[in-house]
Amino acid sequence: MSGSTQSIGPEVIHVAVGVVRNRHGDILITRRFDHVHQGGLWEFPGGKCEDGEPPQAALRRELWEELGIQVESATPLTRISHRYPDRKVLLDVWEVEQFSGEPYGRERQPLAWVKPERLHHFPFPKADLPILNLLTLPYWYAVMEGQGSIEGYRKRFQSLVDQGLTLVYLRARDLGVRAYQSLLEECLSLARFSGVCLMIRSDPKDTPVDGEGLHLASRQLRVLSGRPEGWQRVAAACHNLEDLMRAEALNLDFAILSPIQPTPTHPDAAPLGWHQARRWLEQVSIPVYLMGGLERHDLDLTRRSGAHGIAGIRLFAR
Repeated sequence: MSGSTQSIGPEVIHVAVGVVRNRHGDILITRRFDHVHQGGLWEFPGGKCEDGEPPQAALRRELWEELGIQVESATPLTRISHRYPDRKVLLDVWEVEQFSGEPYGRERQPLAWVKPERLHHFPFPKADLPILNLLTLPYWYAVMEGQGSIEGYRKRFQSLVDQGLTLVYLRARDLGVRAYQSLLEECLSLARFSGVCLMIRSDPKDTPVDGEGLHLASRQLRVLSGRPEGWQRVAAACHNLEDLMRAEALNLDFAILSPIQPTPTHPDAAPLGWHQARRWLEQVSIPVYLMGGLERHDLDLTRRSGAHGIAGIRLFAR
């Protein structure tokens, strides 16, 4: 949740964390010394907030002390609470947008610049793993619905690929079971070739095909006792705070909160509005896409409200 406030007990270790990128989009990670907690693992740079120290001030201080860089601007990215057997940590994660200086290990710690999609090749502390997921999620989530025929969906999917979208949900509730399966096979083949993560609607107990992601309806989310296994990504449709908290508790990769604004695709649904969405987002750490009546120019407001990005049906039509 971006930019929220939250009481922090004395037993919680509050840490300011920076996601630092170079001009190529690579992300800076550092290796923890072997003798410290979670020693030998890689992490995003940062450190403990001193008593009464605001997280942004701690971020600036720590990145100067560790890396020799001056943070010029940074934006809240997320907050992550995690309990280890011997301690509980709260990570205040910031996207470092501008900095001066050339990072180096002032404490002689190893550094590496890594492309976001390769971060999973490095061993990280468990508390950092949600950050890895967040950094590989795009800001846009396209939902395919209402095309009426396999040919219509085929053209729509190709259009989404041509637009560079990399996260697509094949909802297609207007197709029968056989037609949906036939279309799914075509889309999966193109998705693998194009680097698209294709999310589908399915029974969580089904065995997924390589490359498939699972998009859960809210009714499915509410009866699950654990995260469905084997899927590339698992997401869920959420309509209230309880849904969001359940998606987080099940360790899903992201959630979709809707509807935010009035939308012609669901004219009878009461919109949540920005204020309500922001209040709920302050209480969870899972990446959330907002959906319902939003346009591309709403991305900045969406991000400032604490969500990761925007999902849409009409939004990506050409």
